[in-house]
Amino acid sequence: MQRAIDWLFKGLQWLMVICMAVMVVLVFGNVVMRYGFNSGLLLSEELSRWLFVWMTFLGAVVALNERAHLGTDSLISRLPPGGKKVCLLLTLLLMLFLTWLVFRGSYEQVKINWASTSAVMETSMGYFYASGLVFSVLSVPVLLLQLFRLVTGRMSEAELVNITENEDVPHGDAKA
Repeated sequence: MQRAIDWLFKGLQWLMVICMAVMVVLVFGNVVMRYGFNSGLLLSEELSRWLFVWMTFLGAVVALNERAHLGTDSLISRLPPGGKKVCLLLTLLLMLFLTWLVFRGSYEQVKINWASTSAVMETSMGYFYASGLVFSVLSVPVLLLQLFRLVTGRMSEAELVNITENEDVPHGDAKA
């Protein structure tokens, strides 16, 4: 199971790399065409914006899976293991609720905007708002797996703090 999850998230990372590469080519190409040839690609700005939004939502899911979101643990780190478990349980439940809200809101936006088309690409705006749906659908299993590991006692005490304290130093490696 874990191997399939790892493959899925490796695929998401590659998809993000492809989005970034296409964005760079589009924006750089548009700049060269504007200054060098006094023209430009109409598609460049809109498609780059769409790719950026999709890349952001996919990156949020990857960061959630890797527990790489930044935060502060000044209170949580001082709690006993039981307190850390309660706080993590409440955090996971709140994140599941917020993910539901993102799903519901994105679903409504997709329905509302399905018949609307973008100005340049003339593609349904529903695809743009579907990024929130994809985020929600991919986030829920990650959160449920963490919740399952918490309630079954399969999490180490170091994993009970659900944040990364510093981008350079993974949580638990810092010397106090």
